[in-house]
Order: sequence, then structure tokens, then C-alpha cells
Amino acid sequence: MKEYLAQLIEKAGLDIPANQQAQLLGYVEMLHKWNKAYNLTSVRDPREMVVKHILDSLVVSEHLDGHRFIDVGTGPGLPGIPLAIINPEKSFTLLDSLGKRIRFIRQVIHELNIDNVTPVQSRVEEFRPELGFDGVLSRAFASITDMVSWCQHLPAENGRFYALKGQLDNLELDSLPADCSVTDIKSLMVPSLEGQRHLVVLSS
Repeated sequence: MKEYLAQLIEKAGLDIPANQQAQLLGYVEMLHKWNKAYNLTSVRDPREMVVKHILDSLVVSEHLDGHRFIDVGTGPGLPGIPLAIINPEKSFTLLDSLGKRIRFIRQVIHELNIDNVTPVQSRVEEFRPELGFDGVLSRAFASITDMVSWCQHLPAENGRFYALKGQLDNLELDSLPADCSVTDIKSLMVPSLEGQRHLVVLSS
């Protein structure tokens, strides 16, 4: 598994130190172990987790501007945990309404010594941070319109929304509110992953 992850990271053109790769593998091991009891992800095979969860999260990293990020509807910590591991200089708030997911994330940051993650159990519309975030991330929202609508109180003045999507839906983009604009659409290359992946960057 160690060699598999290293090969995929190289194919993706990423440069990730060995200690961070070890943390990423530790996260996959914990996800696989806890998944049996907690049903955290529909992906059961650890090798698939490496592609569909780890690499799929890591390829977003180079496009993030700023230092403070929130991962909304993070589930078991995706994309927040992998991004936090390879960006120790940035801080990540991981928000989810389900207690079992937040308990899992707390255990991950404890066991893997991750000190730049803050887990929060809350519904997104009820979470009121003291400071806005440079970036609001999500790969779980059904639509970008919902993401912007429910999370509009989260970005700082020049903050951005980062929506991780599969195939792009132009109708979805056309239905965004007038005060929200798409500033960039990145086509993401995830080694060994079938299907399209995109990062939609928005400002409001």
C-alpha cells in the first residue's frame, strides 16, 4: 500500500514527504477499521480509498488560496484531513452534523498527531464562526447553489468557495444567484480514477 500511494502521488505530479505519506496511510487504515462499525464511507477497499478519497482530495491542494479553511459536510474528514496533512501551515475546520463522524475525526487527529484541524459538530446554518474563512470547501453538497446558499456566512471578505464536483452541470452553474460568480473551473487529474473531476471556484 505504501508503494501504491507513492506511485499515485508521483503520477499526480505531487511532492509529498515520506512522513506525510505515512500519515495519509494511517488515515486510510483508521477509515477502513472504523468503517466496519460506523459506516463512514461506501468505499470498502483500502486501495480504492487511496484513489477515491486520498488522491481525489490531494489534487485540490495547489488551487487553495489563503490559510484558514472550512470543510463543510466533511463526513469522515474529506477532503479536509488529507489536505491538512499535506498543508501543516494552513488551518482546517471540519464541520459535520453527525456525532459519529466528528468522534472519528477527533480520534484521527489524536492518533496521527495532526494539530491544524478543528472538528466541529454542527449544522452548517447554525455554525457562526468569529472569523470568516479564506476558503469554504465541500465535496458533499448535492448542488453548488445549495452550498453557496447555506454557507454564505462563512467566507471572509475576499474568501472563496471551492466545490469538488464530478461532471460539470452547466444548468447548475447558470442557476447560481446573481451575487455569486464562478472565478475558475479546474479540471483535476486523479490517477486511476474513472470519470471526470472538477474544482469549481466561486466568489460571492
